[in-house]
Amino acid sequence: MLDEVERRRGISAALVYPFMRSLMESPFPAPGKTIKVKTFLPGAGNEVLELRRPMDSRLEHVDFECLFTCLSVRQLIRIFASLLLERRVIFVADKLSTLSSCSHAVVALLYPFSWQHTFIPVLPASMIDIVCCPTPFLVGLLSSSLPKLKELPVEEALMVNLGSDRFIRQMDDEDTLLPRKLQAALEQALERKNELISQDSDSDSDDECNTLNGLVSEVFIRFFVETVGHYSLFLTQSEKGERAFQREAFRKSVASKSIRRFLEVFMESQMFAGFIQDRELRKCRAKGLFEQRVEQYLEELPDTEQSGMNKFLRGLGNKMKFLHKKN
Repeated sequence: MLDEVERRRGISAALVYPFMRSLMESPFPAPGKTIKVKTFLPGAGNEVLELRRPMDSRLEHVDFECLFTCLSVRQLIRIFASLLLERRVIFVADKLSTLSSCSHAVVALLYPFSWQHTFIPVLPASMIDIVCCPTPFLVGLLSSSLPKLKELPVEEALMVNLGSDRFIRQMDDEDTLLPRKLQAALEQALERKNELISQDSDSDSDDECNTLNGLVSEVFIRFFVETVGHYSLFLTQSEKGERAFQREAFRKSVASKSIRRFLEVFMESQMFAGFIQDRELRKCRAKGLFEQRVEQYLEELPDTEQSGMNKFLRGLGNKMKFLHKKN
């Protein structure tokens, strides 16, 4: 809408008001729906604009493309795992735009969880001492600060050179943090992303799944559905209406040993604590994209006793029909 306002203002401020009036007379669209606005532009005559409200506004200002330009799939998953377990992560790049885009994109992968700690996509050189902080952080530094960074007594941290897809420093256990079969499924889905997007554009599924952002979002949401999608079954309500989460019962209910081991660590994070606290305090159920996928997952539960890649891909396939073609 603002782009259209700016286009008109560039011609004449008098063109803005009729456009805004047409907009105000249109019903506000539901997520994923489109409104048509009739307008007049000198030189172009009458035109009908179609404005679509995103299905999931989280991704409006996120560009996952930058992550795949700078990082291999394997490196990206290692960074994702490190952030999930709330470790210290430092991005290094030549350009401010690369640092900013990649930092915001990698944090968006954590949905439905939120990064709870220090987040500075572009850390000024004068504040570089922040990387000596003992608490979790995600910060971005320009390459010009690299010599100084290497001199500092930085505690255990994952340092990532976005220009060369290399880890400057790592903990060496990044490949073992996630459940093994789910990690393999994540890798396979992301390695096949271009093929999956092009196949899906031929199907009649949601437009937003035909994009890189849509596909990547669904892949990581599926990871969380597989690991914590049963959380709502362990939210009990007292007579006073207060909700409480049954932590141990939740963890022990998982059949997979590797997922149980992952949950032991992940459930101690502030990210998980914030997520559960939000659900305990809500008067009504959350209704975001994650909850929609969880609902579908819980309906399928009797059929999902298999584990690993096929289950992961088929779960994705319930949303993206093209994945049904596999196996």
